[in-house]
Amino acid sequence: MTGAATRFPFRFDPVFRPMLALLGVRPTTAWVAVTDRDLLIRYGPWRLRTDRDNVSAVELSGPYRWWRVIGPHLSLADSGASFGSSTAGGICLRFGVPVPAVVPGGRPRHPAVTVTVADPPGLARLLAVPDLS
Repeated sequence: MTGAATRFPFRFDPVFRPMLALLGVRPTTAWVAVTDRDLLIRYGPWRLRTDRDNVSAVELSGPYRWWRVIGPHLSLADSGASFGSSTAGGICLRFGVPVPAVVPGGRPRHPAVTVTVADPPGLARLLAVPDLS
């Protein structure tokens, strides 16, 4: 990563902490970091890294049903990835160029990722994509 990073921790619903800990997902291993050039998501053993410029849209979302968001997920509808630790809400980041995240080996590539950080509006403001129209 380049430059000073702004880090956003994940929000953890207490009821899901033990299950997520078994997957290696804990407050110390789950965060989103943004620099002037990079976006890095760490979710326990899972990682997603892309250029900050690859973020083409941001959208606040939630609340969620627990079975749709808790843990690492792959959407069958749009191939997006989800890294969830809370049902309260999160943020969906869309990419111009799809990126690997859920499965080792670089495939499939995901056009978006949803993360349940503690401050979704703050992350949305930081990654705000200018309206090019």
